Amino acid sequence: MKFLATTTLITLIAGGTSLAQDATPAVAAMDQSVSNGVVSADRVTAPANGWLVVHRTDSEMKPGPVVGHAPIRAGETTDVAAILTEDVAAGDMLMLMVHGEDGGSETGVFEYTLGATEDGPIRVDDQLVMTVITAQ
Repeated sequence: MKFLATTTLITLIAGGTSLAQDATPAVAAMDQSVSNGVVSADRVTAPANGWLVVHRTDSEMKPGPVVGHAPIRAGETTDVAAILTEDVAAGDMLMLMVHGEDGGSETGVFEYTLGATEDGPIRVDDQLVMTVITAQ
């Protein structure tokens, strides 16, 4: 009987992992201070290993230049922190977006530039997986 309980527990743990990887891609973050040079997402869900990319944006909500990025794992990752590579002022709008690890020449090296296909943004139903925050 003890063996059966252990097998069931292992099955539940393995099933939980696969469910996390099958979850809908998303980014959850709130407006925050970036005075420490970092922007954080509370939770990122991705279909595969990739990147949380921080783009500048404005009221038109189009992704602009990249100002930071951080690696993410497949499935759900919490408290993802991206170091900003440019100054961001209070009131600036930032788009936190999920990018893949596809099409580049090196795995584990962020190769995207605005409009490129290397390590580009992922889409669900032709929509970018992102959220917009305002720097405080």
